Amino acid sequence: MAREAMVSARELSRTYAIPGAPPCDALRGLTLEIGRGEYVAILGKSGSGKSTLLNLVAGLDRATGGELRVNGEDLSRLGEGAMSAWRGAHLGIVFQFFQLLPTLSAHENVVMAMELVGRVPRAERDTRAAALLDRVGLANEARKLPSMLSGGQQQRVAVARALANDPPLLIADEPTGNLDSETAADLSSLFAALVAEGKTLLVVTHDAALAKAAHRVVRLRDGRLVHDEGHA
Repeated sequence: MAREAMVSARELSRTYAIPGAPPCDALRGLTLEIGRGEYVAILGKSGSGKSTLLNLVAGLDRATGGELRVNGEDLSRLGEGAMSAWRGAHLGIVFQFFQLLPTLSAHENVVMAMELVGRVPRAERDTRAAALLDRVGLANEARKLPSMLSGGQQQRVAVARALANDPPLLIADEPTGNLDSETAADLSSLFAALVAEGKTLLVVTHDAALAKAAHRVVRLRDGRLVHDEGHA
């Protein structure tokens, strides 16, 4: 039976205006559907449109053509305020460079994500943050600042933060790009466990091992989908 769509892109395009130069077509009529509970890796060379696609799905950028629905929402219909609220409720983002707040502890970084969205009752935030940090293996590091943690530990905090509001969709942009191979393998195992629990995961990566763990590998070239291979 076909999965219900979490991400549905139809003839999606994104063109950037460049002063003094021809427009840049980052995405060119891309059509792609990702089912709920799927783990999809997006591969391609620099400039292929990977990050552009991720930014559109995350509502961090706007398409210039086509249609994009994420978790049933037509993102083109949302204003900036509504987009921010939608993102907080439906999406968790893991960045290559972690982007933790340096003056807050690991625990406080996770709590802050809940405070910004307001879905989790105030009385439950500390308990939930502690449980999430325990889930990613950092219960004993909760009070440390990011500067006191290794790169792998910081990325685990970032995953806990992405899960803070229990979003159905997680997206990750080169999440193992700054990690050693052993730490990257640990993160890959964590991702697989989250998908097994029902999360949908969309990952842009150059990491062959991480891509191999995905249900599907999608390859982009020059803003177009050129390969879509299912592993499961």
